[in-house]
Amino acid sequence: MLYNRFAVSLIRVNSEFKGRKLMEIGLKIKNLRISKGLTQEELGDRCELSKGFISLLERDMASPSIATLEDILNALGTNFAQFFQEAPSERVVFGVEDYSVKSDDELKNEICWLIPNAQKNEMEPIMLTIAPGGSTYPDNPHEGEEFGYVTEGIVTVVIGGEEHIAHKGESFYFTAGKPHHLENRGKREAKVIWISSPPSF
Repeated sequence: MLYNRFAVSLIRVNSEFKGRKLMEIGLKIKNLRISKGLTQEELGDRCELSKGFISLLERDMASPSIATLEDILNALGTNFAQFFQEAPSERVVFGVEDYSVKSDDELKNEICWLIPNAQKNEMEPIMLTIAPGGSTYPDNPHEGEEFGYVTEGIVTVVIGGEEHIAHKGESFYFTAGKPHHLENRGKREAKVIWISSPPSF
């Protein structure tokens, strides 16, 4: 009974393995190895394979047996089921129902986060609305970059002791190594698409 279960499992894995493109297998092994901080030689040593074979495998120039692949996956801390599991498709498009909004009556601004949970990403896009006489909260110096595109009105970009005027249809970009914030000194509402990398809003 145990043998039959093993045989069925092996047949399923073998069928799925043969149906995969070598390129996908080689690339996934390479990515796993790098994520584990291993060199090709170190991975080879763990599963008694040569560095050359690992190199060929990652470049889709060699096809491992089921037993060899199992040894490699064990050395990488995974198994067949996890290795061949399809990753969930990444969401690309977001709508109004995904946005979250925060208003600051004191600073006379409203921040609309355009991508949910963007704090975990490399960049964080927002739609910023500043009423006349309003501003953003002064941001302390930090690593990263700031980009903005003015869709309505006029904003003053304050970076350290310097001030820069950006009109509708203009954009701004700067490294975030100095204190910075935006002001609306005009008589009309201003709107800016602002992207911070890494996230800071």
